[in-house]
Amino acid sequence: MKRRYLSMLLSLTVVMTVNFKALAQLQGMHLLNEPIDISTDFKDFKNTYYLADSLANFDPVTATGKIVYKRYMYKTPLAFNNMMGALTAVPANEFPSTEYEIAPTLPFSIQFVSARTVRIRALSGPQFKPEQESLMLVNGKAPVDTKSWKYSPVKGGYQYTSAYGSVTILTKPWHVEFRDATGKLLTKTIHDKDNAGVDFTPVMPFSYVRRASDYSRSMNAVFSLSPGEKIFGCGESFTGLDKRGQKVVLWADDANGVQNETMYKPIPFFMSNRGYGMFMHTSTPITCDFGKYFGGVNSLMIGDDELDLFVFLGEPKDILDEYTNLTGKASMPPLWSFGFWMSRITYLSEKDGRDIAAKLRENRIPADVIHYDTGWFSTDWRVDYKFAPDRFTDPAKLMSDLKKDGFHVSLWQLPYFTPKNIYFNDLVKNDLVVKDGKGNLPYEDAVLDFSNPATVTWYQDKIAGLLKLGVGAIKVDFGEAAPNNGLYHSGRTGFYEHNLYPLRYNKTVADITKKVTGDNIIWARSAWAGSQRYPLHWGGDAANTNTAMAAELRGGLSFGLSGFSFWSHDIGGFVRKSPENLYARWAAFGMLTSHSRAHGAPPKEPWAYSPEFLNTFRLTDEMRYKLMPYIYAQAKDCTERGLPMVRALFVEYPRDPGAWLTDDEYLFGSDMLVAPLFEEVKEREVYLPTGNWIDYQTGKTYKSGWHTIAAGSVQAVILVREGAVIPHIKLAQSTLQMDWSNIQLVGYTTKGQKGSGLICLPSDNVLHRINTSGSSIVNDPYAGKVKWQIKSYQNK
Repeated sequence: MKRRYLSMLLSLTVVMTVNFKALAQLQGMHLLNEPIDISTDFKDFKNTYYLADSLANFDPVTATGKIVYKRYMYKTPLAFNNMMGALTAVPANEFPSTEYEIAPTLPFSIQFVSARTVRIRALSGPQFKPEQESLMLVNGKAPVDTKSWKYSPVKGGYQYTSAYGSVTILTKPWHVEFRDATGKLLTKTIHDKDNAGVDFTPVMPFSYVRRASDYSRSMNAVFSLSPGEKIFGCGESFTGLDKRGQKVVLWADDANGVQNETMYKPIPFFMSNRGYGMFMHTSTPITCDFGKYFGGVNSLMIGDDELDLFVFLGEPKDILDEYTNLTGKASMPPLWSFGFWMSRITYLSEKDGRDIAAKLRENRIPADVIHYDTGWFSTDWRVDYKFAPDRFTDPAKLMSDLKKDGFHVSLWQLPYFTPKNIYFNDLVKNDLVVKDGKGNLPYEDAVLDFSNPATVTWYQDKIAGLLKLGVGAIKVDFGEAAPNNGLYHSGRTGFYEHNLYPLRYNKTVADITKKVTGDNIIWARSAWAGSQRYPLHWGGDAANTNTAMAAELRGGLSFGLSGFSFWSHDIGGFVRKSPENLYARWAAFGMLTSHSRAHGAPPKEPWAYSPEFLNTFRLTDEMRYKLMPYIYAQAKDCTERGLPMVRALFVEYPRDPGAWLTDDEYLFGSDMLVAPLFEEVKEREVYLPTGNWIDYQTGKTYKSGWHTIAAGSVQAVILVREGAVIPHIKLAQSTLQMDWSNIQLVGYTTKGQKGSGLICLPSDNVLHRINTSGSSIVNDPYAGKVKWQIKSYQNK
């Protein structure tokens, strides 16, 4: 009887829990640090909406003017038992009526940054705060181009033209139109009249909202979408690579995996296959509706009360170059960082580190980094910046000994301090952490306030102490939970500081690392626009599944299309022990990304699996080390042009329609194509863009189009662009032991064909193009200082 009663009680508890969750969803309950989706503010019957109507005035010399906004609210029309919400013009509701505008006339401007980049600014009300330098922009501000754009009047408006396109501002109805150099319309702002009578769906045009709840305002920059248009970017997004038809919320979040719509690294930037890109220059929450609600409209709902939007014209490479000219390009990471990083949760002692180093060398697994995760403190996870004295007898000697054998050490930490942390009370007392409106803490933990220079100084002092011991890199973990209701030293709330927090955090650690070690390197999980200046970032906590592996690649491709050159991920997945077959396939994917780290639940060490796996892992790792001259040169090229190492096919092949449809393969640099095995198979369908491609493992040649291709001993399909010269180096167990005076050039060419590739030596970090003809080198950029061995695949 008792057992039956307990069973009934348990069942009732489950039902009540499920019903409570359903009720919570119906009531719109918000959980701590859940991403802020502001799109609901643009569908609220309580709010007032101001629709951009016409130009009140405009000065073509300064490209400044004012827009007239008309006042609207939602009303409910009923037709055949169907109730809708439609925007309806309304009178003013302020008292006294003599003091406030019914139809506000507000500033609008166009600025020219370069021949390909235009800046649109619009205000929803007066701005009383002083203009500040932006952490997102190089040198804090955007450059001004006064020569590339020429003005000419047009019927009904004003037009500016450069060598790459035009911007047209029309007076009434107000529009801003962007065209390419041939005159093709790329996109334009949406006016209320654009959808009148076209569809029964009410569409919000270019506008701003005034909330009834707190009188705050947010902009809605609404642009047209064309048939066949595709949208890419928005950061490390794990959903479908093409964002057309999706709603994307840009709010830094601990995504707790890689298979949901939230992001560790949202970036307010995207590009279109029609030949333009946009950067929403703000740190507020943003919701982008890329034709999800209405198929022909792109709604950029920006939390800020002012619009600051950069528009870039060109093909993907042009757009990435322009965007990273504005927000910064990645600097070149040190050579050792391109080696293999061995890690798990967690190595706990000096002995662990020495044992892992010895076993890596004993098993001939090339490696350059050993990472200590959460367990190097006296209490696991409790950050005090000190090696546990009972487990680390001499940390400095450990670093020194490992470095002599070609290993650097990476250390985990995070910017949150629990109440039992020895620094907790002092941090709170000295106002080095984020406070709430009462002067208390928003959370139980104390969260470092990186907008406070005193906090940066305190924190960098702690990090510097570790770096001076010989630590090579700091893992910049977390950073996505800055309190949105917090008050920051900057004088702003978390509404503005939350998304900026990862950038401040990345910069703080990268700056002190560069100062102490000379290397601009971190290993970070969170990011925002501008974080690409502080490499490198990894893809978060992936499950140990095929679908997580595929989602990880989509996230990496999307991240690369958002201005980031360097990106890694946890080989084999993070959460549990990696299934052996999955681990082998993921290793091939992981060794062919810019940086390679095995990390997660133990065991991660390859010798803890079968002898067959160990041999496969070793072979895969050895491939990476032999390819180090190719990897290093391609990385250098990426830093100069703002390109990603893990590269969507259409970046190199924008005129190939199939390249825009592919999200399960990628280019590794400019010349190698990788198609990972996302299932337990030996072969897969592969799309090859324009040209011929040569299998890196078999030498077999394939023409462009679809092919079923078998993987080789390295468990991925790997091909090389015909005509490419891929530099190799003799295998070494670490980058420290590599002989860069002896390079093998492998030309993937047909008989008599000339080849071309890139080379960059760590000794000078200067990028050169190298050409071959048959078995001869055409130009030697090092004038005999490097011994070249030239090998050619004579494919027919």
